Formats: sequence, structure tokens, C-alpha cells
Amino acid sequence: MPGVKVRDDESFEKALRRFNKFCEKTGVLSDIKKHQHFEKPSDARKRKMAAARRKLRRLRRLEQD
Repeated sequence: MPGVKVRDDESFEKALRRFNKFCEKTGVLSDIKKHQHFEKPSDARKRKMAAARRKLRRLRRLEQD
């Protein structure tokens, strides 16, 4: 469970902003969204393959430049 300690003379808004950034970096929200609905194993495979293709295409494009 992510958490941040409120520093001396730090407003609640700043601490909340730091907490939100920390959660975003660790991927907590994306993990929660991913587990909200069941995904069939075949759909997960297709999604991962599509992501790998996009990543490979992007790397090839960067090599050409």
C-alpha cells in the first residue's frame, strides 16, 4: 500500500498531489482498472501481442532516424 508522510509546514493539497504522483508511478490505478473486469486469456494474449508489435514498430522507427 503506497503512502507518503506529510512534511513539516506542508499543506494537505501538496501532500495529496505527491501521493497521487506516487500512485501513478507505481501503477496502482492502472492495476485496479485492469482488474475491474474479467479478461479472457485469449484477449489478454491478443492485447499483449498488439502492445509488443507497437513497441517493436516504435523501436524500428527510432533506429531509422
